[in-house]
Amino acid sequence: MANPNIKENKFKRAIGVATRGIIKKISPVLYVKKQYKYITHHKLNLKNPQRYTEKLQYLRLFTYPNDPKISLCASRDGAREYIKKLGLEEILIPIFGIYDSFDDINFDALPEKFVMKCTHACGFNEIILNKNNIDKKALRKTFNKWLKTNYGKKTVEMHYSPIKPRIIIEKYLGELDALPIEYKIHVFNGKAKSMYVVSGRGKDIRYDNFYIDWTPFDGSQFNGWKKSEIPPKSPGNWAEMVKIAEKLAGYFPFVRVDLYNINGKIYFSELTFTPAKGTLILDDDECDYEMGKWLTICTK
Repeated sequence: MANPNIKENKFKRAIGVATRGIIKKISPVLYVKKQYKYITHHKLNLKNPQRYTEKLQYLRLFTYPNDPKISLCASRDGAREYIKKLGLEEILIPIFGIYDSFDDINFDALPEKFVMKCTHACGFNEIILNKNNIDKKALRKTFNKWLKTNYGKKTVEMHYSPIKPRIIIEKYLGELDALPIEYKIHVFNGKAKSMYVVSGRGKDIRYDNFYIDWTPFDGSQFNGWKKSEIPPKSPGNWAEMVKIAEKLAGYFPFVRVDLYNINGKIYFSELTFTPAKGTLILDDDECDYEMGKWLTICTK
């Protein structure tokens, strides 16, 4: 989804599009600096990062690509193994299988509704609400393209590159006409500090930002997205969700823990280490610094 806050210079954009592949190969650091400046309009300080978004860039470039545990947990199949080892298997969404290729899938054995995801990337997903309406030829083409994509190189989030591309098929948790609400909890050095709620996905998507105690944190609203007219309420088992998020995140400097809450049952969605590649425009720029103070990282 395009960022509505970007003030486009069509000439500069054309040059950027034409040269970004070369810049990525020659200097990923230079590419990230240019990308960060283009989207946020701030100069990226990697020597002494103060902003939350700057520290995410540092982790993106220098820390996370060198930690195999990050790659493991960024993958959809690896994260499941990590969660099992932590004794939290009950929060995993049931799956119907993990496949090395599209042609390995036996669609006759699948239920009417399910979700197909690539294990090695963000956003490479298809929600199937009626398998009888599947265009298998088109779906095969899409997944074959995704499976051949080195997502880490594509986005310069190199912690994705070691992940083996596979297809995982999950149980569909939503209603026929509505995707479930998602709770995205930001955990800084093992401590949950803020979060946002995503509702209306697939229809009229809304983002509502809060501190972890559900006090409004409107200034951290990002990229111009809209909040709900009526703020969502805290689930009755919110304390348990926070506890789970902190347990999952305890090893990492920063990670966003995405959870669902379906009729009081908590489910794991994913671990996101560099949200939006760290190129977030916050409604209140001071919130970028406030969140930056929550995150301690080791720089060279």
